[in-house]
Amino acid sequence: MDETNKSRYPLDGLLDPYFSKYYRKAGCYPGLIFQQGMRTMLQINIPARELITFLQATPSTANDPNSGKNRPIHKPHVEQIKKYVLERARAGKPWILGTITANVDPKLIEVIDLGRGICLVVIPNDVSLDITDGQHRHSAIDDLARGSEKHLILDAEFPITLVLDGNERQCKTDFRDMAQTEPLPKSLLVSFGVVGCDWITQELIERVPMFPGKTHKIKASPGADFIYTSKYVAKAVSCAFTNEPSAELLEYDIESSVGALTECFNQFFSECSHTKYIFEKEAKELKPDEISAFKDNCVLGLSVGLEILGKLLYWAYDKDKNYFDTEKVSKIAQLDWTRESALWRNNIVRVDPNPRNPANPYKISAVASAVRTAVNAARDELAFM
Repeated sequence: MDETNKSRYPLDGLLDPYFSKYYRKAGCYPGLIFQQGMRTMLQINIPARELITFLQATPSTANDPNSGKNRPIHKPHVEQIKKYVLERARAGKPWILGTITANVDPKLIEVIDLGRGICLVVIPNDVSLDITDGQHRHSAIDDLARGSEKHLILDAEFPITLVLDGNERQCKTDFRDMAQTEPLPKSLLVSFGVVGCDWITQELIERVPMFPGKTHKIKASPGADFIYTSKYVAKAVSCAFTNEPSAELLEYDIESSVGALTECFNQFFSECSHTKYIFEKEAKELKPDEISAFKDNCVLGLSVGLEILGKLLYWAYDKDKNYFDTEKVSKIAQLDWTRESALWRNNIVRVDPNPRNPANPYKISAVASAVRTAVNAARDELAFM
């Protein structure tokens, strides 16, 4: 090693003997020691190719929680994680998976304390770490690391929090305790996104007068003071470009996509007689009863209405030119978007024969089959489709 490398890695001389000693016999990882909840814990990073060997999940099976240490694996969730990683990795975009927590009997591993909370953690090849939290992430990593696109993930490292406690009952208690966190509203996730559909949505909320100050960017529902949430708008954005409500749009150019859809939305909301009043008024000028009346009377004041709008705009979109046909957008704006419209009757809007409020007897359905029927009804009304 030359003098430059010696100065860059001053601990090499101290650590090399340990790595040599355990070579091929055990995994040896730099780590941090910390105390929490009356127990000692370690923080280490393990490469994907080794993580799938050392970590083990023992999910419960059938209807017997005692058959394993974790909840049963939910395959769709695993596929969702894999899809997230693959889409971003293929597009050369950043991605992240959170820390996996595992329990291990401290007698089965060796912790070499280097002082100041720094250590080396030695995990023998025949020792498995029992996952407490993160079995879906582990399952996704395992699948990806063994699949045809393993090159996208094998060099990645994953943070592991090791709880030095081999008590199986305590492992289950830890899982339950860690599951108490409140799930983040999807609107908040959209508002913090910096790629694809999330970023396009954020820009549109600021540029299209229908949305600024009228869109809740954090909560899952708009409440009485807002008309939309960021997630409502994101669905419309995704549908307008792909006809699907949850596409990430990672391959779409942000600025040109924002420009095209901004022009389209501004044209639509300014021409549609049901939205023109809301579009032209600033949020601070709208009274609570005006917001309430709009959401009660017009399906475009609902999430499902924006989804249908996006799906109709998709048929006005020329992907090659990145352009929404203005004549087609005008025709979509001329549809009857009120709840009373026959277009939405018995698909997304159903009449309650015994309503609590006779003035508003409508029930809204946002299931996929109802949306599909509503879109088909609107397409039948629009000759160009």
